[in-house]
Amino acid sequence: MSEASLPEYVLASAPNPPGNRKPWYKNTAPSYAGIFLWVGFYLQLADGTISQMGLSLAIIALVVAGLLCFGLYYYAPAMLGMQTGLPLYIVGTSTFGTRGGYLMPGLLMGLLQLGWFAVATYVSTDFIMKGLHQTSGILFIVIALAWAYGFAFVAIKGISYVARAAQFVNWVPLVMIIIVAIATLGGVSNFDPPEHHPVRGFATVLEIVIGFTAAAGAAGADFGINNRSREDIVRGGLVGIALAIVVAGGLSLLSVAGAIGKGGGSYNYADAIASVGDLAPVMFFLFAAASIVPTCFCAFIASNSFGTMLPRIPKTVSTLVGVTVGALLAVTHVAQNLIGFFVIVGASFGPICGAMTADYLLARKCWSGPREGINWAGYIAWALGFVVGILNHIPGVPAAWVAADRPAPLYAFVVGFVVYWVLAKAGLRPPVIAHSQMTPPVSQTVAKMP
Repeated sequence: MSEASLPEYVLASAPNPPGNRKPWYKNTAPSYAGIFLWVGFYLQLADGTISQMGLSLAIIALVVAGLLCFGLYYYAPAMLGMQTGLPLYIVGTSTFGTRGGYLMPGLLMGLLQLGWFAVATYVSTDFIMKGLHQTSGILFIVIALAWAYGFAFVAIKGISYVARAAQFVNWVPLVMIIIVAIATLGGVSNFDPPEHHPVRGFATVLEIVIGFTAAAGAAGADFGINNRSREDIVRGGLVGIALAIVVAGGLSLLSVAGAIGKGGGSYNYADAIASVGDLAPVMFFLFAAASIVPTCFCAFIASNSFGTMLPRIPKTVSTLVGVTVGALLAVTHVAQNLIGFFVIVGASFGPICGAMTADYLLARKCWSGPREGINWAGYIAWALGFVVGILNHIPGVPAAWVAADRPAPLYAFVVGFVVYWVLAKAGLRPPVIAHSQMTPPVSQTVAKMP
């Protein structure tokens, strides 16, 4: 197939040159750490986990979850980004095809970013309300709308300033969770889980953490384009993902257990913050302030996704529609169901990461290049993996199947990987299109960098 058959979004892409690459501790590690330090990650992490098992086992589950997220969901996309210098929606054209890439991972990433935008808007507004000691529904709507449209505008017009601020703002929640952990430490020894279902609790930790991480793992391609070598990919992922999951998740679980052990609170991390006392209102405001960065980045990524994949629609129009949808999800409190949203993300991107990993290994740990049209091996692998990921939401599915399908995002990855591998070996993939800008891989030059 010829380069002329490539769609405009592929032809317009250009690899990030080696001269723009930086060490892992200047991009990948702090950027990913900021994702897991955001309160949205651990706000509801304790519910269904330490309520069913001890803290020691929960910490072990976090370690396992962190390593799985690093090895299965992040590593292959990040290596593809590093090797080619190309973003996710381009390297994904090998797994899903040049036409198939419009939807996956292109538009799907944008649509899910609207979900994250809604979650960030809801959590921020809720924390501001708690800091103000207010419960007015009207005030909630006003703050949520101001937050959504205000920071969406900032994201589009001043994302470079947000990126600079992220280098400092991302560490604010780390200080906050340490303070909360110290304040509640005295109650940890009094905590005892009301139920003892360690297997179920362990699986729930994996389900929550992997569901939260799946889309961010696939975005490893976008982070990888800024890395110089495999060592940067590995170190940045281990620190920014695996270690950050254990630190942020572990401290938050200890805080919730401590708050309950001191005689009050629920399994929501917000109650642990409230137990700090007079400092709590300030902490709620600081946690909300730290949510500015994820709010802006979600709006920016969604806007870029729609602008790239739907070039005939003015970017301002598609962004405004998307932000309005996100704002409505926040003000109607639909975005309050964080765990349910994590399940959807895990079901959506688990099989994408699985199929991309299989494609990466089949190409001898490199990128094979964009494939003609729709790669049905990728689409079938995604569809079957998605069904496995949302099995508990499908009416009529036997309860025994639902119980066995945990952690669902992990099984969604496995199905996506296995099905893609089998279908690729059966010859279901379309041919690769030669593209002069994309071959040879940028990694041949990057590997020579010091």
